[in-house]
Amino acid sequence: MFDKSYYVDPSVKTPQINFDAQSGIFELKGRSLPENSVQYYLPMFIWLEHYTLNPAPQTILNIQLDYFNSSSSKSIANLFMRLVQISKSGKSKVVINWLYNEQDDDMLEAGEDFKSIIEIQFNIVSIK
Repeated sequence: MFDKSYYVDPSVKTPQINFDAQSGIFELKGRSLPENSVQYYLPMFIWLEHYTLNPAPQTILNIQLDYFNSSSSKSIANLFMRLVQISKSGKSKVVINWLYNEQDDDMLEAGEDFKSIIEIQFNIVSIK
């Protein structure tokens, strides 16, 4: 049975994940430093596979990370690629919003790097 939402509480080393299938609004917020990012994010990707079958008309990912390690970077890129697949299927218009603290040049640069390889709408938004 597919749950209509996927939620994980944040911790010191892992982000809050709040994906809602009904609204199509996905949020990833906090720090991403899990010991094993592949294992940590696996349940999210399994949930996303089910969502892909019948996505909302519009899917919006708001991603606001303070920091992420290199293994998390691969999982984040994988998430983006899966959203590109949903977009290319024509089942959902997909938008990624990369939110970063206006004084955090590292997160701005990371967002710009991801934007350069992602083939869907990717907005970089500074916040105070």
